[in-house]
Amino acid sequence: MGIIRYLYAGSAILLMASVSFAQDTARAVAGGGISAPGWTGKADGGQSINEAKLTKEGNALRVTTGPAAAFWNESDKASGNYTVKATFTEPKYMDLNSHPHPYGIFIGGNDMGTDQQSYLYCAAYGNGTFIVRGFGPQAFQMNGRRGEANDAVHKASAPGQPVSQEIAMSVKGDKVDCAINGKVVATYDKAAVVGPGKLKSTDGVYGIRFAHNTDGTVTGLSMTKE
Repeated sequence: MGIIRYLYAGSAILLMASVSFAQDTARAVAGGGISAPGWTGKADGGQSINEAKLTKEGNALRVTTGPAAAFWNESDKASGNYTVKATFTEPKYMDLNSHPHPYGIFIGGNDMGTDQQSYLYCAAYGNGTFIVRGFGPQAFQMNGRRGEANDAVHKASAPGQPVSQEIAMSVKGDKVDCAINGKVVATYDKAAVVGPGKLKSTDGVYGIRFAHNTDGTVTGLSMTKE
Protein backbone atom coordinates (compact mmCIF):
# COMPACT_ATOMS: atom_id res chain seq x y z
CA MET A 1 0.00 0.00 0.00
CA GLY A 2 2.87 2.37 0.80
CA ILE A 3 4.35 1.86 -2.65
CA ILE A 4 0.96 2.44 -4.27
CA ARG A 5 0.49 5.68 -2.29
CA TYR A 6 3.91 6.89 -3.47
CA LEU A 7 3.02 6.03 -7.06
CA TYR A 8 -0.27 7.92 -6.79
CA ALA A 9 1.50 10.87 -5.18
CA GLY A 10 4.14 10.93 -7.92
CA SER A 11 1.49 10.79 -10.61
CA ALA A 12 -0.39 13.66 -8.98
CA ILE A 13 2.75 15.80 -8.88
CA LEU A 14 3.45 15.12 -12.54
CA LEU A 15 -0.16 15.93 -13.42
CA MET A 16 -0.04 19.21 -11.52
CA ALA A 17 3.24 20.12 -13.20
CA SER A 18 1.72 19.35 -16.61
CA VAL A 19 -1.35 21.47 -15.87
CA SER A 20 0.84 24.35 -14.63
CA PHE A 21 2.97 24.14 -17.78
CA ALA A 22 -0.11 24.08 -19.99
CA GLN A 23 -1.58 27.09 -18.23
CA ASP A 24 1.69 28.99 -18.68
CA THR A 25 1.85 28.78 -22.47
CA ALA A 26 1.66 32.17 -24.16
CA ARG A 27 -1.95 33.25 -24.58
CA ALA A 28 -2.89 35.74 -27.31
CA VAL A 29 -4.11 39.08 -25.97
CA ALA A 30 -7.59 40.12 -27.08
CA GLY A 31 -7.45 43.23 -29.25
CA GLY A 32 -3.69 42.88 -29.53
CA GLY A 33 -1.32 44.96 -31.60
CA ILE A 34 0.72 48.14 -31.24
CA SER A 35 -1.07 51.48 -31.13
CA ALA A 36 1.58 53.64 -29.41
CA PRO A 37 2.77 56.12 -32.09
CA GLY A 38 6.20 55.36 -33.53
CA TRP A 39 6.54 52.02 -31.77
CA THR A 40 6.99 48.56 -33.21
CA GLY A 41 7.93 45.14 -31.84
CA LYS A 42 8.83 41.54 -32.44
CA ALA A 43 7.57 38.51 -30.54
CA ASP A 44 9.73 35.49 -29.71
CA GLY A 45 9.54 32.18 -31.51
CA GLY A 46 7.96 33.43 -34.72
CA GLN A 47 4.73 34.34 -32.97
CA SER A 48 2.79 37.38 -34.13
CA ILE A 49 3.36 40.68 -32.33
CA ASN A 50 -0.39 41.16 -32.70
CA GLU A 51 -0.81 38.50 -30.01
CA ALA A 52 0.68 41.06 -27.58
CA LYS A 53 -0.47 44.62 -26.95
CA LEU A 54 1.29 47.98 -26.56
CA THR A 55 -0.70 51.16 -25.98
CA LYS A 56 -0.01 54.70 -24.77
CA GLU A 57 -1.81 55.70 -21.58
CA GLY A 58 -0.99 59.30 -20.72
CA ASN A 59 2.77 59.41 -20.07
CA ALA A 60 2.97 55.64 -19.70
CA LEU A 61 3.32 52.74 -22.09
CA ARG A 62 1.04 49.82 -21.25
CA VAL A 63 2.28 46.38 -22.26
CA THR A 64 0.28 43.16 -22.13
CA THR A 65 1.70 39.89 -23.44
CA GLY A 66 0.91 37.24 -25.06
CA PRO A 67 4.17 35.91 -26.34
CA ALA A 68 7.39 37.33 -24.93
CA ALA A 69 8.36 40.34 -27.00
CA ALA A 70 10.67 43.31 -27.45
CA PHE A 71 9.23 46.74 -28.25
CA TRP A 72 11.08 49.78 -29.52
CA ASN A 73 10.86 53.12 -31.31
CA GLU A 74 13.30 53.34 -34.23
CA SER A 75 14.19 56.90 -33.21
CA ASP A 76 15.53 55.65 -29.85
CA LYS A 77 19.21 54.96 -30.45
CA ALA A 78 22.29 55.18 -28.26
CA SER A 79 26.01 54.99 -28.95
CA GLY A 80 29.27 55.38 -27.10
CA ASN A 81 28.87 55.78 -23.36
CA TYR A 82 25.26 56.09 -22.20
CA THR A 83 22.58 55.06 -19.71
CA VAL A 84 19.06 53.96 -20.61
CA LYS A 85 16.53 53.77 -17.80
CA ALA A 86 12.81 53.39 -17.13
CA THR A 87 10.41 52.49 -14.33
CA PHE A 88 8.37 49.32 -14.70
CA THR A 89 5.21 48.73 -12.68
CA GLU A 90 3.29 45.49 -12.47
CA PRO A 91 -0.09 46.69 -11.12
CA LYS A 92 -1.15 43.19 -10.15
CA TYR A 93 1.80 40.89 -9.59
CA MET A 94 1.42 37.56 -11.43
CA ASP A 95 -2.03 38.60 -12.67
CA LEU A 96 -1.64 36.74 -15.98
CA ASN A 97 0.67 33.92 -14.93
CA SER A 98 1.22 31.20 -12.35
CA HIS A 99 4.76 32.28 -11.42
CA PRO A 100 6.90 35.45 -11.72
CA HIS A 101 7.80 36.68 -15.20
CA PRO A 102 10.35 39.46 -15.92
CA TYR A 103 10.34 42.80 -17.75
CA GLY A 104 13.07 45.32 -18.40
CA ILE A 105 15.38 47.37 -20.64
CA PHE A 106 17.26 46.28 -23.75
CA ILE A 107 20.20 47.99 -25.46
CA GLY A 108 22.47 47.36 -28.44
CA GLY A 109 19.60 46.54 -30.78
CA ASN A 110 20.67 45.79 -34.35
CA ASP A 111 18.78 44.27 -37.28
CA MET A 112 15.66 44.70 -35.18
CA GLY A 113 12.51 43.08 -36.50
CA THR A 114 14.45 40.49 -38.52
CA ASP A 115 15.45 36.93 -37.71
CA GLN A 116 19.01 38.24 -37.22
CA GLN A 117 18.15 40.80 -34.56
CA SER A 118 20.52 41.16 -31.62
CA TYR A 119 20.18 42.94 -28.28
CA LEU A 120 21.03 42.64 -24.59
CA TYR A 121 18.46 43.02 -21.83
CA CYS A 122 18.27 43.27 -18.06
CA ALA A 123 14.90 42.43 -16.55
CA ALA A 124 13.47 42.15 -13.04
CA TYR A 125 10.98 39.74 -11.49
CA GLY A 126 8.58 40.80 -8.76
CA ASN A 127 10.02 38.13 -6.47
CA GLY A 128 13.40 39.80 -5.95
CA THR A 129 15.39 38.26 -8.80
CA PHE A 130 16.72 39.58 -12.10
CA ILE A 131 18.03 38.17 -15.36
CA VAL A 132 20.53 39.41 -17.96
CA ARG A 133 20.29 37.78 -21.35
CA GLY A 134 20.97 38.53 -24.99
CA PHE A 135 19.96 37.55 -28.49
CA GLY A 136 22.55 37.37 -31.18
CA PRO A 137 20.26 36.15 -32.86
CA GLN A 138 20.15 33.01 -30.70
CA ALA A 139 19.64 33.54 -26.96
CA PHE A 140 22.72 33.68 -24.73
CA GLN A 141 22.69 33.79 -20.93
CA MET A 142 24.77 36.13 -18.80
CA ASN A 143 23.61 35.19 -15.29
CA GLY A 144 22.03 31.79 -15.67
CA ARG A 145 18.84 30.34 -17.03
CA ARG A 146 16.68 31.73 -14.23
CA GLY A 147 18.79 34.69 -13.18
CA GLU A 148 19.73 35.44 -9.58
CA ALA A 149 18.38 37.10 -6.46
CA ASN A 150 19.46 40.54 -5.30
CA ASP A 151 18.22 42.62 -2.37
CA ALA A 152 17.93 45.67 -4.65
CA VAL A 153 15.07 44.09 -6.59
CA HIS A 154 11.69 44.90 -5.09
CA LYS A 155 9.37 42.08 -4.05
CA ALA A 156 5.60 42.19 -4.34
CA SER A 157 3.87 41.69 -1.01
CA ALA A 158 1.57 39.07 -2.55
CA PRO A 159 0.09 37.98 -5.89
CA GLY A 160 -2.29 40.66 -7.14
CA GLN A 161 -0.40 43.45 -5.36
CA PRO A 162 1.62 46.16 -7.16
CA VAL A 163 5.39 46.13 -7.51
CA SER A 164 7.70 48.60 -9.30
CA GLN A 165 11.32 48.50 -10.43
CA GLU A 166 13.57 51.23 -11.82
CA ILE A 167 15.90 49.52 -14.27
CA ALA A 168 18.92 51.08 -15.97
CA MET A 169 21.53 49.74 -18.38
CA SER A 170 24.78 51.63 -18.88
CA VAL A 171 27.72 51.39 -21.26
CA LYS A 172 30.85 52.99 -19.83
CA GLY A 173 34.15 52.38 -21.55
CA ASP A 174 34.67 48.62 -21.75
CA LYS A 175 31.94 47.79 -19.22
CA VAL A 176 28.19 47.18 -19.39
CA ASP A 177 26.19 47.58 -16.18
CA CYS A 178 22.66 46.84 -15.06
CA ALA A 179 21.30 48.79 -12.09
CA ILE A 180 17.99 48.10 -10.39
CA ASN A 181 16.44 50.61 -8.01
CA GLY A 182 19.68 52.57 -7.90
CA LYS A 183 22.08 49.68 -7.23
CA VAL A 184 24.36 48.06 -9.79
CA VAL A 185 23.44 44.38 -9.75
CA ALA A 186 25.59 43.14 -12.64
CA THR A 187 28.67 44.30 -14.56
CA TYR A 188 30.16 42.65 -17.65
CA ASP A 189 33.14 43.30 -19.87
CA LYS A 190 31.97 44.58 -23.22
CA ALA A 191 33.99 41.78 -24.81
CA ALA A 192 31.73 39.26 -23.06
CA VAL A 193 28.59 40.54 -24.77
CA VAL A 194 29.91 41.69 -28.18
CA GLY A 195 31.20 39.20 -30.72
CA PRO A 196 30.21 36.23 -32.88
CA GLY A 197 26.86 34.82 -31.81
CA LYS A 198 26.25 37.79 -29.51
CA LEU A 199 25.82 41.53 -30.04
CA LYS A 200 27.11 43.31 -33.12
CA SER A 201 27.78 46.32 -30.91
CA THR A 202 26.54 48.05 -27.78
CA ASP A 203 25.58 50.90 -30.14
CA GLY A 204 22.06 50.57 -31.48
CA VAL A 205 18.36 50.77 -30.70
CA TYR A 206 17.15 50.63 -27.11
CA GLY A 207 13.72 49.64 -25.88
CA ILE A 208 11.75 47.41 -23.52
CA ARG A 209 11.15 43.68 -23.19
CA PHE A 210 8.38 41.74 -21.45
CA ALA A 211 8.18 37.99 -20.87
CA HIS A 212 5.05 36.11 -21.90
CA ASN A 213 1.71 36.47 -20.12
CA THR A 214 2.68 39.68 -18.33
CA ASP A 215 0.93 43.01 -17.82
CA GLY A 216 2.65 46.24 -16.80
CA THR A 217 3.37 49.88 -17.45
CA VAL A 218 6.57 51.70 -18.36
CA THR A 219 7.30 55.33 -17.49
CA GLY A 220 10.30 57.60 -17.81
CA LEU A 221 12.05 55.72 -20.60
CA SER A 222 15.06 57.90 -21.38
CA MET A 223 18.68 57.89 -22.52
CA THR A 224 21.47 60.10 -21.20
CA LYS A 225 25.02 60.33 -22.50
CA GLU A 226 27.78 59.54 -20.02
